[in-house]
Amino acid sequence: MSQSLESLHASTVLITGAGMGMGRMYAQLAVADKARHVILWDIDAAALEESAALLRGQGSEIHTQVVDVSTLEAIEEAAAEVRKGPGTPDILINNAGIVRGKYFWEHDQRADIAATMNINALALMHITREFLPEMIRGKRPTRIVNVASAAGLLANPRMSIYSSSKWAVIGWSDSLRLELILAGHKHILVTTFCPSYIKTGMFAGARGPLLTPLMEPETVTRRVWKAMKDGQAMLMMPWTVKLSTALRGVLPLAVWDVVAGRVFGVYKSMEHFTGRKN
Repeated sequence: MSQSLESLHASTVLITGAGMGMGRMYAQLAVADKARHVILWDIDAAALEESAALLRGQGSEIHTQVVDVSTLEAIEEAAAEVRKGPGTPDILINNAGIVRGKYFWEHDQRADIAATMNINALALMHITREFLPEMIRGKRPTRIVNVASAAGLLANPRMSIYSSSKWAVIGWSDSLRLELILAGHKHILVTTFCPSYIKTGMFAGARGPLLTPLMEPETVTRRVWKAMKDGQAMLMMPWTVKLSTALRGVLPLAVWDVVAGRVFGVYKSMEHFTGRKN
């Protein structure tokens, strides 16, 4: 039986992509739960300081690091500073991500393909690998949350690179969960989060498929936070993600293409995507 995470008192929490949006909301939840240390990583120094200013003075010690998680060298350097300072995190929220809404042949090799795979997939692996040995030795109740996507479960036009990165996250994250169990490290629980579209600037212009409205980020982060504390292995939101995954598994591909494209509108959901203006 895994140890409970009813309280975050004395815990250290590290959140990537914490300069804005849901990353900042996770940090607010950590402070509200009385975490001792909350470590914020983001590439945007100004946004990072805005997050820190909102969080300071509420009991938790706030640490900020400007980190480009697309490079292993930056991750190694930042992780070394964490180990020397607040120490190995008890809770790791791998939240940072980017999206490029284009046809595959329109992607730039470095700015789109390499950047998406580095940030959305490889960074999660590198960051977790930096801290996992000490997490294992520490024997404390530990949680790792890996933000994937419903796009990692179902193919979707104009999301080929993004979908690829999230498919990688799901396969790695759930395999890691099983490896920890088989190796007897049951104090470390891994949650893989697979959401559909959320009302953040990241997916501006995207349209939710049938019965799948864009979700409110505050509601989503609270659900993820609870799943993390409970040690839930997989969280899919909303319920239609499970439904569509089940249908894709049983229907012939040609039939599924009709259902997804013409009935649910999945294949048209990125037609008007704009993303963040900056």
